[in-house]
Amino acid sequence: MLETDAAGLGLSGASPRAAEDYRAAVSLYHALHGDPLSRLEAAIADSPGFVMAHVLKADMLLVGASPEVAAMGADAVKAASGLSATTREQGHVAAAVQIAGGQFAAAGRILEDVSVAEPLDGVALQAGQLMDFMLGDNRMLRDRIARALPAWSPQTPDYHAILGMHAFGLEETGFYDRAEAAGRQAIALEPRNAWAQHAVAHVLEMQDRRADGVAWMRRENLAWQTDSLFAVHNWWHLALFHLGLGQIDEVLALYDGPIFGGGSDMAFDLLDAAALLWRLKLEGCATDDRFQALADAYERRGAYGLQAFDDAHAMMAFVGAGRDDAARDLLTALEAGAAGDGDNAMMTAEVGLPVARALHAFGQGRFAQAVDDLRTVRNRAHRFGGSHAQRDVIDLT
Repeated sequence: MLETDAAGLGLSGASPRAAEDYRAAVSLYHALHGDPLSRLEAAIADSPGFVMAHVLKADMLLVGASPEVAAMGADAVKAASGLSATTREQGHVAAAVQIAGGQFAAAGRILEDVSVAEPLDGVALQAGQLMDFMLGDNRMLRDRIARALPAWSPQTPDYHAILGMHAFGLEETGFYDRAEAAGRQAIALEPRNAWAQHAVAHVLEMQDRRADGVAWMRRENLAWQTDSLFAVHNWWHLALFHLGLGQIDEVLALYDGPIFGGGSDMAFDLLDAAALLWRLKLEGCATDDRFQALADAYERRGAYGLQAFDDAHAMMAFVGAGRDDAARDLLTALEAGAAGDGDNAMMTAEVGLPVARALHAFGQGRFAQAVDDLRTVRNRAHRFGGSHAQRDVIDLT
């Protein structure tokens, strides 16, 4: 008889101890909190044939990671492949194979099939919504979760997780009141749920409720700030609220502190740093030294041409730092990426490369060209991923 996850779904290859570690890892994964990978590693050490432990490890390492970390994710996919697995687990493995190959749409479709068959599979829902986010598919951000929601109840373990995911999908499709209510309900159930915290922040950003946004982020619940895998992005949201209120000193303090004070080399953290500095540049703030440090981090990381949305933000850093050689190298990598395979080739060709060229033109003082290029692409910018709040930078430029 198989061990089960918190929802009662079978876990092939898991001992009771490994299943306990996996359930703990999934709860942390849903909240984007703590160190779920260490619990997965413990599960795998105990039960090397534990399919879903390998799958969840792959899901966490393959997207937005450095090439070295992504290689670890690919190894996890290989470890899961060929193991004895249920039909549900086979779907997860097949989706992970597609993610490793850069086929986000195919992975999302497979995970949709999994969650249609097993709507209580929270890992399928969360991994699938990440694919929707990467692709800028706002309708699926909402509908993937909404379809499964009736199967869940407040008595379902990690109910807060589906509420947080539902909140973000509602926000990205303009249902702001419902999104805010769902996000606040999720936080009431689990204050550490960083995805729900950020979903409410998105609502307040889109409604231009800057003071409410500061209050939401700085209220008595500080659980999103400590030991969170998503803390930098939530600090970024707080910085945007302060920026909208003209409180530049607060913005710079956040940038120099929790946003980039530690000099992270994680793709999502670099992206947030670049997006904030670029907005400050557009406001006329002197940020030259900060751009230099950020450009250094991007050059150390390298690996251009793998994710169009990230690459556009690398261009912001290089332009802000006045590094034309690095900017041209990035354009060359994007041109090669646009001619490659996988979903990123499409995203680069249709949006990423034109945006990068426009930003490069902006940096060279060719403002009319930059505006013309951005006007051409801005109405399809969702096709290279991200959220409305993140893509606002195109219109601002």
